[in-house]
Amino acid sequence: MKIKTIKIAFNALMLGAAFGFYGCSEYLEEVPYGEVAPDEMSKTENIERAIIASYSILNGQFDGASSAFNSPASNWSFGDVMSDDAYKGGGGTGDQNQIHQMEIYNINPTITDISRKWLALYEGVKRSNYALRLLLESEEFDPERKSIREGELRFLRGHFYFELKKIYNNVPFIDETSSTVDDYYVGNKELNDEELWGKIESDFNAAFDLLPVDQADAGRATKFAAKAYLAKTYAFQGKWQACLEAADEVIASGKYALLPDFREVFLPENDNSEEIIFAVQHSVNDGEPSNYNGSIGDRLSAPGGPYYPQYGFHRPSQNLINSFETNENGLPVMDGELASGDYIDLRLDHTLARPGIPYLDLPVLYEASWARDQATYGPNSPKKRLVSALSEFYVQAWPYVNALNYYVIRYADLLLWKAEAQVELGDLEGARATVNLVRGRAAQSAAVTKLDSEEPADNYQLSTYDQPWTSASAARELVRLERRLELAMEGHRFFDLVRWGVAAETMNGYFETEKEVSSHLVNGRFVEGKHEYFPIPQIYLDIMPEEEVEQNPNY
Repeated sequence: MKIKTIKIAFNALMLGAAFGFYGCSEYLEEVPYGEVAPDEMSKTENIERAIIASYSILNGQFDGASSAFNSPASNWSFGDVMSDDAYKGGGGTGDQNQIHQMEIYNINPTITDISRKWLALYEGVKRSNYALRLLLESEEFDPERKSIREGELRFLRGHFYFELKKIYNNVPFIDETSSTVDDYYVGNKELNDEELWGKIESDFNAAFDLLPVDQADAGRATKFAAKAYLAKTYAFQGKWQACLEAADEVIASGKYALLPDFREVFLPENDNSEEIIFAVQHSVNDGEPSNYNGSIGDRLSAPGGPYYPQYGFHRPSQNLINSFETNENGLPVMDGELASGDYIDLRLDHTLARPGIPYLDLPVLYEASWARDQATYGPNSPKKRLVSALSEFYVQAWPYVNALNYYVIRYADLLLWKAEAQVELGDLEGARATVNLVRGRAAQSAAVTKLDSEEPADNYQLSTYDQPWTSASAARELVRLERRLELAMEGHRFFDLVRWGVAAETMNGYFETEKEVSSHLVNGRFVEGKHEYFPIPQIYLDIMPEEEVEQNPNY
């Protein structure tokens, strides 16, 4: 049985005197929650509840609507649909049309998802600041535990700001000294790029200093989770030596390892395993009446068929499927076009659903008829982050969510940042060895088998690299491809393309090819110098003095 020791219950956890960011035009209006009187908030138990409230917003659910799919923790729409990995899906381009506009880069500051993601992340900032201020002002909180909880809150705030930075880039920074509504009216011109990254680094460094190596409660931030997040922060800035050193420190801690089998990583019963460095905790059937503690942001991913509702969003692209082609030696075929009988990386059929291949542990083959609007989006569906309909961790009623955690950072992710750093620092053989750890685990994993036998369901061939890497440019491409294969459909691809500086080239090449077969992408166009970041939401610009804010370039 999966134990959730950090409950992320939404209702009644955000406590009195908090400041809500709800609604279309209520970015900073005060919303009393009324659960605990303000003069009671200094009590230890209520501060602890405020800290849990800071964790609870991680899944993107911040109000009574079931709209976390517009602000998903997994970033499926922001990180996958905006990339060459996935189509929006659903019932055609008119179904959640704003996400379709995102996938073709017809973006404006009033799009619902762009606003709601901003609101969810700043709700996290607000809750973290509020709890941190209460904690630091408390004279009765146990001193040792107080330091740990401060580290947790600094970690959480660092996470929320990291997400804001990578999505919107130019964002206002607000810390725990802000105590009134007026204090939250902060412009986004006060800090330059380096200074804002510095604030995020400061939070993760403080978290590393304050947090213990282990926590009794699964889901709470730990020392080496903070160091891993620092490695990620350095990778996004191209600080490769710092990234390498931080990654090596996490590796040397001995706290994390790759699970032996790739598929086992994505089973709910394993989702606080040794591979998971930090995760958004999900749970179902835990007393929350709407199961909003489950994977509420991903609830539209259900593929259809006899076991699931046919929402049919977050559909893998043919371009992604092609990237899993291998040659007879089990090595990638760059820019391949996968055809029947070709060799493939076995991770393909653990990542997504294809017709004729068994779906998880269900006693049926996935069929094209499961897929919604095949004419637009093709016959394939997501699989990696779906849970078997036979599992106790899946809710077979609205809102059709599961208890599989969302992995913000897993060990394979960290290893591949290290490999990137090694390439950029000239250690090509070191990078090959690091990538081979990830490929080696995949190669040793169990393949999907046919329903009636142990025979592989397709022509799987996957091997590690046994020849030296001598070209930095070739090594760089292989590391980047490995990130795509290993982390596909986990919400990272778009942000990787941006930080590598290849988003315009990749996406416009993708659109040029796709428009020949995918009419819904015919108008797709990535504008370099604009679409690397999302626009600052209009709801924020409208309430701030014009001279204190600026929109991102070219919006």
